[in-house]
Amino acid sequence: MEGVYRERRAARVRGAVVWGSVSDREGVVRVLPDGCLDLLWSSRAGLLVAGPDRVAQVSRSIAGERWIGLRLPPGVGPAVFGVPAEELRNRRVPLGDLWGRAAGELAERVEAAMADPGGPTASVTGPAGPAVAGWPGAAILEEVACARLRAAGGPDPIGVRVATALAAGATVAATAAEVGLGARALHRRSQVLFGYGPKTLARILRMRRALDLTRTGVPLAEVAARSGYADQAHLTRDVRELAGVSPTRLLTLPAT
Repeated sequence: MEGVYRERRAARVRGAVVWGSVSDREGVVRVLPDGCLDLLWSSRAGLLVAGPDRVAQVSRSIAGERWIGLRLPPGVGPAVFGVPAEELRNRRVPLGDLWGRAAGELAERVEAAMADPGGPTASVTGPAGPAVAGWPGAAILEEVACARLRAAGGPDPIGVRVATALAAGATVAATAAEVGLGARALHRRSQVLFGYGPKTLARILRMRRALDLTRTGVPLAEVAARSGYADQAHLTRDVRELAGVSPTRLLTLPAT
């Protein structure tokens, strides 16, 4: 997909990212798994929830389609949406299926804001600067998610600790010991919080670390060694299984 994509750190939800995009032509969009749940609005599809993906999701964009989204960090989405992450795994669900009438009210607010990009929400700022220019509705998504998270008493602290440890390269066994859970208990909690077990989450987060390194110009053999793969062949095989294409092919695609 060609067009414009911008993002910033969320001001109200710790670890979240607010983003917006508009495509200028039809094309294929490949979204890589990242352990996150997203609250989305599309000018074509309205409000959606993107569940945690086990593998890359490939869809088609159309010219002029606009998207805004709030990408919630691993383990936070269930507290916002009110359902276990495993129920949303590999799915794109209309928000109305989860929130009922509240989703309709939110849709009206977002659509009104998107129709008036110079409205009051356009001036909302965050730690990384002003709200995404031209996508004031993103600030509304963040506001509502923050309120939902507060009403739920915040995210499960186990989720944050598990995701942080695995993202840093800790083994599943070491992570279980760190959070004080047995292997089976950690697996059950992970299904609820992330949509899959800790081994799958660890693979996904390792791939994201490796791709970040690769995009800085580090050679693939060194990326493999620094990211915890046995060798470059292991890295290539794992990325292909999760992303659907090789690491070298991903270098030619926009980061997602």
